[in-house]
Parts: sequence; structure tokens; C-alpha cells
Amino acid sequence: MKTMRTERLILRNWEDRDRELFHRINSDERVMEFFPFRRDRVQADAKMDELRGVIDRDGFGFAAAEIAATGQCIGFVGITRTDHMPFLPAGTVEIGWRLAPEFWGKGYVTEASEAWLAFGFETLGLGEIVSFAVENNRRSTAVMERLGMTADPSADFDHPGIPDSHAALKRHVFYRLWRADWEQQKRAAR
Repeated sequence: MKTMRTERLILRNWEDRDRELFHRINSDERVMEFFPFRRDRVQADAKMDELRGVIDRDGFGFAAAEIAATGQCIGFVGITRTDHMPFLPAGTVEIGWRLAPEFWGKGYVTEASEAWLAFGFETLGLGEIVSFAVENNRRSTAVMERLGMTADPSADFDHPGIPDSHAALKRHVFYRLWRADWEQQKRAAR
């Protein structure tokens, strides 16, 4: 992937120096509050390698977000194909994020997501980008709304990857952003 820069961040592929942070965000109880699992170090390393491979293959994915001024990796933000959801059309692209808690509430996810939306719509020519989260994950849905995404209750779903033992995490809300709406928002912001 070509490294992207925002006002405060560098969005790039994963490097071995990110492994500790990646493990930490995938095992932290606060970060993983809406997930039915925590990853140990071996699992986190394998997942980071998987994400790095997707980025190498596609030129985009859930990429490392680094503070430009310090070089510190804070988590990930990116877009990726969502082919693991059988009810979504092939080629659907989702936007997602996960940051270490000490970086929450600083606008980093919104800043990086805006760059990824521009990449998806302008560079990739996507017609739509979607996102979804556990229905009571207000932190994530608030970001989706700040990005101009619209809730689509008719598309809300029970996540097929969530076991029945975690019933409170099954129901997911679905948000979408069409390119035409994104372009209109950009024009209105000028």
C-alpha cells in the first residue's frame, strides 16, 4: 500500500515493531468489549500477518495508524473487503478501526477514516462503503455518524461469527455511505 498521511497520522502497512501494540489492543478488555474473544500473542501475531498480507495483496486493508510526530503506532483504521459475511454482496467494502484506549476521544479514528473514505471513493471508485458494530457500541456508531454514514435498520443482522454463548454481542447495526452522498457532504463542507 502507498503510505497515506493526514494532518496528524501516517496510515501504513504493519511492521514487526507494531506487534506488541497489536497484541495489546486485541487482548485489552476495554478495546475488545464488544468481541467474544481475546487474542493471545501467537493469535495476535498471526492476525497481524494476515492483515499485512491483505494489504500487500489489495493495496488497502485494516492498516496501522501511527502518530506522525512521534512514530507511535496507536492501532488500526482502514477499509477491507467483507467477503466473510454471506448476506453481503461479493466485493462489499467495510471501514473499521481499533485503537488503544489512551488514544480514544482525540479524533484520530475520524481523521483516518475520512482519508480512507476518500481513498475508497476517489482512488478505488467504490460506489458504497459500509460499517457495522454491536448494537450498543455507541463509540463506534458515533464515529459512523460523524463520517456521514446512515443507519440502515433493514440491514441490521445477527453476526454469524458470534457464538450463542455471547448473545448480547450477536445483534449488529448496519451503516452505509454511498459515494454520491459522500460527494455531496464534501461539497457542502467547502
